[in-house]
Amino acid sequence: MPQPLVKVVDLKKYFPVKGVFRVKGWVRAVDGVSFEIMKGQTLGLVGESGCGKTTVGKLVLRLLEPTSGEVYYNGENIYKLKGSKLKEFRRKAQMVFQDPYSSLNPRMTVFDIIYEPVKVYKLKVSDPEKFIVDLLYKVGLNESHLYRYPHEFSGGQRQRIAIARILALNPEFIVLDEPTSALDVSVQAQILNLLKDLQAKYNLTYLFISHDLGVVRYMSDWIAVMYLGQIVEFGPAEEVFEKPLHPYTKALFSAIPIPDPELTRKREKLKAPGEPPSPINPPPGCRFHPRCPFRMDKCSREEPEMIMVEDKHWVKCHLYTKK
Repeated sequence: MPQPLVKVVDLKKYFPVKGVFRVKGWVRAVDGVSFEIMKGQTLGLVGESGCGKTTVGKLVLRLLEPTSGEVYYNGENIYKLKGSKLKEFRRKAQMVFQDPYSSLNPRMTVFDIIYEPVKVYKLKVSDPEKFIVDLLYKVGLNESHLYRYPHEFSGGQRQRIAIARILALNPEFIVLDEPTSALDVSVQAQILNLLKDLQAKYNLTYLFISHDLGVVRYMSDWIAVMYLGQIVEFGPAEEVFEKPLHPYTKALFSAIPIPDPELTRKREKLKAPGEPPSPINPPPGCRFHPRCPFRMDKCSREEPEMIMVEDKHWVKCHLYTKK
């Protein structure tokens, strides 16, 4: 069996809620997340706002230190890396941020923005200007943009510049944190197609974080559905979309708009009433049970295990556990 490029094992991150003199509680932003990503593939991480998706992305890149758990990159625990090994990991594993307007330094030209990481990592480039122009062409820009400032570009162009800056380091793994959510729909399609093309050309591996289910379906080989700090369903993208198992996943997919009114009327709709509970004080048992239309008595007492219902399709729900 080939080794996964990224392997996450029981990852947890609790943030303290500080009172005047002491810690009053803990926000369980990520609470026992595990998954694997094979080289050259895309894992889509979906869920409501505040469920912990971005925190997972930052933990996987070691931008945050975990409360507990491990992340393995090419078989090495990234939380034990030091010195040159840690620096090499940071070169190989990069992140595209959600807001293209604040991810670029407004006082630097495009040339300086893209060349900065090259200088930090002391990469050998014989002709910096030609090197950066080549990168600009790869992301759909050209040499006329080289000495302009970020304020002279649209949101989509800024995101292209951010992608070019990452490509300068020749990465292997990229966390995409809602990279198109701040862009117009037509521009979103261009950026998504660019990311797909770059993945095919350079065999890149993506962790694609989004709440836009249509975008995730287009981009992903695998889907992980998060709810209140935990993954509740995991499987091949098409199978999860065609045959969702967890009630929360079904409720999420019920909210996807369909352009055909006739199909919309015929579609089975499942609603999850109310708001998600507080991650400071999550409910006992299954975390979705206060909102679940299929809840049983044991849902409020026992936390369900993650079980494989079909080939490589996992779900965390008592509806599928053996009696």
